[in-house]
Amino acid sequence: MEIRTLRYFLAAAREENMTRAAQQLHVTQPTLSKSLRALEEELGKKLFRRHSFSISLTQEGILLRDRAEDLLSMADKIEKEFLAMDDITGGELYLGLAESYQIRCLAREIRRLKQRYPGLRYHITSGDTEQVTEKLDKGLLDFAVLCDAPDPRKYRFLEFPEGDVWGVIMKREDPLAKKESICVEDLAGLPLLTSAQGWEGDIRRWAGERSGALRLEGSFRLAYNASLFVKEGLGYQLSFAKLVDTGEDSGLVFRPLSPRLETRLYLIWNRYQAFTPIAERFLAQVREGFGAGAGFP
Repeated sequence: MEIRTLRYFLAAAREENMTRAAQQLHVTQPTLSKSLRALEEELGKKLFRRHSFSISLTQEGILLRDRAEDLLSMADKIEKEFLAMDDITGGELYLGLAESYQIRCLAREIRRLKQRYPGLRYHITSGDTEQVTEKLDKGLLDFAVLCDAPDPRKYRFLEFPEGDVWGVIMKREDPLAKKESICVEDLAGLPLLTSAQGWEGDIRRWAGERSGALRLEGSFRLAYNASLFVKEGLGYQLSFAKLVDTGEDSGLVFRPLSPRLETRLYLIWNRYQAFTPIAERFLAQVREGFGAGAGFP
């Protein structure tokens, strides 16, 4: 199975039309059709349903599409890494990031690194712990940032200088907004909006034996999207501070949880990872910044 054939397959799957896919790939339609039929014969499975003016993936085709995307991402990453071996001015850096205001600390270190290596290019993937660790484990990322304590058997890590403080985001006119902090009893029975990871982890630990009084209305991966539901009166958002605009004109307020709930952030990498030169420089830069506290208020 050739990389080129997988690129042909993904183009056809994306366009759902052989003519458009061939034009995009700058090959003839017969060449594309022949390559895809050869791929089906090699795998012993039908990958496409062919219609009068379009094509669609079979279940086997959907499986191959998911695998092929990872394989091609890895192939592209390897190619760029080897091209960057002799690039003393920069290189490619791949990061998977949790949603946190503390990411600003990482951005500051990347800015400092880019001043020394102007050819640095960085690629950011956002997601929760499950999403970014899956890509890290597959070798698609150099580093990931988690809101969960990492497994030291699998990963090496650095802890961010600060933690993220949990609180409730609500409408400014809500009666609860008059309180300085919010406890479990205040939230009992109310429709709550938060991430599935936060709900099953930090929030349950915070509420303890009283967690049964809390009701999850909806789960979100992105804090901004959840805040729009708050504005429409659909619930109360449990989130880190400073992820959502709660300024005077926003119509929203943030109140911290009581007792205080704080989540630590970690930069992680695989324990036996082989770094590119720019990844090594990045890690050295972050170690220096984290250790010295430079740039971290």
